Amino acid sequence: MKIWMSIVSSIVLLLICFTSVQAKPPVTIKMTKGEAKITMLEGKADVICAGQKESRYLKKHDLIRAGCEVSTGAGSRVEMVLPEKSIMRFAEKTTFKLVQADTGEEGKRAVEVSVTVGKLWTNVRKSLSGRDDKYEVSCQNAVAGVRGTVYRMDVEGDQSALVKVYDGEVRVAATPGKQQPAVSAVGPPRPVSGPVVIEGPKPVSMEEWVYIIKSMQQIAITSDGQAQEPKEFLESEDMDDWVKWNKKRDKRSSK
Repeated sequence: MKIWMSIVSSIVLLLICFTSVQAKPPVTIKMTKGEAKITMLEGKADVICAGQKESRYLKKHDLIRAGCEVSTGAGSRVEMVLPEKSIMRFAEKTTFKLVQADTGEEGKRAVEVSVTVGKLWTNVRKSLSGRDDKYEVSCQNAVAGVRGTVYRMDVEGDQSALVKVYDGEVRVAATPGKQQPAVSAVGPPRPVSGPVVIEGPKPVSMEEWVYIIKSMQQIAITSDGQAQEPKEFLESEDMDDWVKWNKKRDKRSSK
């Protein structure tokens, strides 16, 4: 009898422990390494990731992780969806790298994509966290950061760039740490002045620029990193095949 009482007591204790464990709220695990998914691929594209020696053909439904670089071929287009459902699309002859695509607690995100050359279109989902949220697209001469908007960036081979905003606002700034090109000149010999007293070394701050670009505005950045004044553009003069295709995809994804 005592043995049966002991067995019954043990079973009751186990049931109590199991119920206690089940009653605990789920634990939120912070993501440290995000990834994006290829949801559409027209034509051919190559991808090479950190630690790999050779590239491979990109495929639909592939997962792209931080450190992966993608190059699209002639006549090709790629659509990529980020963890928090924002969308990026890339035109033909575009090379870009996914630098970061993290989503953490309370919807906080840290997204960064670097474009070497080509065209990018992004439809950014509004952030749930608000503060300390990062969503940036950069090229050699500029970085564009947003929190919920639609815009595009075109990067030419000489590293000049164009940013056009279709909805919302975009903060466009000089790329941090960008070095200005050195200028040298060669000419006939000239007299050299005598020795003079010079100041000791001191920190030199580089000139920076920041613009807030609003809906139906654009800003052009020259190949040496200088920004022109933002100006408005008309939808009628901007309706090329690339824009029409992206707007059609955006309308479909919003349903």
